[in-house]
Amino acid sequence: MTKPPYPPEPFRIKVTEAIRLIPPEARETALKEAGYNLFLMKAEDMFIDLLTDSGTGAMSSEQWAALMRGDESYAGARSFHRLKNAVEDVFGFKHFAPTHQGRAAENILAACLVKPGQWVPSNMHFDTTDANIRARQGRPANLVIDEASDPENRHPFKGNMDIAKLKAFIAKYGREQIPLGMITVTNNAGGGQPVSMENLKAVAQVYRENGIPFFIDSARYAENAYFIKQREPGYENKSVKEIAREMYSLADGMTMSAKKDAIVNIGGLICMNDDTLFQNVKNELILREGFPTYGGLAGRDLDAMAVGLYEGLDEDYLRYRLGQTAYLASRLNENGIPTIQPTGGHGVYVNAGAIFPHIPNYEFPAQALAVELYREGGIRGVEIGSVMFACLDPEDNTWHYPALELLRLAIPRRTYTQSHLDYVADCLVAIKARADKVKGYRFTYAPELLRHFTARFEPL
Repeated sequence: MTKPPYPPEPFRIKVTEAIRLIPPEARETALKEAGYNLFLMKAEDMFIDLLTDSGTGAMSSEQWAALMRGDESYAGARSFHRLKNAVEDVFGFKHFAPTHQGRAAENILAACLVKPGQWVPSNMHFDTTDANIRARQGRPANLVIDEASDPENRHPFKGNMDIAKLKAFIAKYGREQIPLGMITVTNNAGGGQPVSMENLKAVAQVYRENGIPFFIDSARYAENAYFIKQREPGYENKSVKEIAREMYSLADGMTMSAKKDAIVNIGGLICMNDDTLFQNVKNELILREGFPTYGGLAGRDLDAMAVGLYEGLDEDYLRYRLGQTAYLASRLNENGIPTIQPTGGHGVYVNAGAIFPHIPNYEFPAQALAVELYREGGIRGVEIGSVMFACLDPEDNTWHYPALELLRLAIPRRTYTQSHLDYVADCLVAIKARADKVKGYRFTYAPELLRHFTARFEPL
């Protein structure tokens, strides 16, 4: 397989921010003080920060100019109407409201629809979606295709939902126990893998036939649309914007963290077509976020989002964006470091379970790799494995572990260069050389929900 070249950036760098690599002994001290949880560490102690691509990208000169146009009126600001025009143009839903970020939209949607004991199916819920459903005593269900559990399988759309599983699920639990159905684009928990248009149409049809409202978790919708353009026959000559509009024409609504594909530091969206539901959403939003025309955001944030929604659809940018992740994955693979194949959109997912086969899932091999990567080179990634997703089933009181133990290296947008990615690869190669000496971890503290954010560990 030909190694992909590093793509030339379709922009010039206008502002820089200094970073520094602190000494090894200082990194060790910082790890211990944070209880070996990289979420609890200081950003200033990071040399390269790949914890998340959410809200950490570089805004463009046009977005910075938009900040200056921000109208901070409490209600009906010009900034809201500029964002409204962009949202209607890109997504096409009848109603929308801004929120301060994606999990706020999820919280409001769950508050309006989910009752105790009800189920919400998806391909794979990510952490905050899963937690917001559970916080309402609902039950999230992941029905992704089986190929998603095979890191080596090169299925072009490993984010697809298994239609047979979805039909069987609805037959088992009944329409009355399923207040809404979802799908995540791209599938973050499964390696940033895309969902095909064919699959979106099939999912929409099943939900529609059963009278179940269909919502798309849309954090990386532009990346998903670009994958469809690249990989799905019949879409190669359509624009990414046209593909996005077709995607959302299939759904009843969406939630979105705008901190990803709208390339802003803060913000989210909730959209829908149903009039009654939207009235209930506005009531919840006023309680939790703010007036419906600002949704917990400053006017300047609304204006930056309006610009970013279009910039995130730019095909030169998306070609570069996906090319960066493909380049880093190829550097790792050529050195025998396994990653989820094919490479997804926003990050590279390293198969920590394969690097540390001697560490069982209940001793958190992906967390161990995250710690070692910081220890080796001051690089912060995020565990996507048993720390984040293992859960105790209330019905049989047994622990269920995810199929894969992954370290996600999420690449912030328009932020790092080729030499940064080469450095990341070199550090992982060094860890692989001493992999058999690395030990696992155990909790010293863990909350019930979203434990990966605040848990503390100690090495075994």
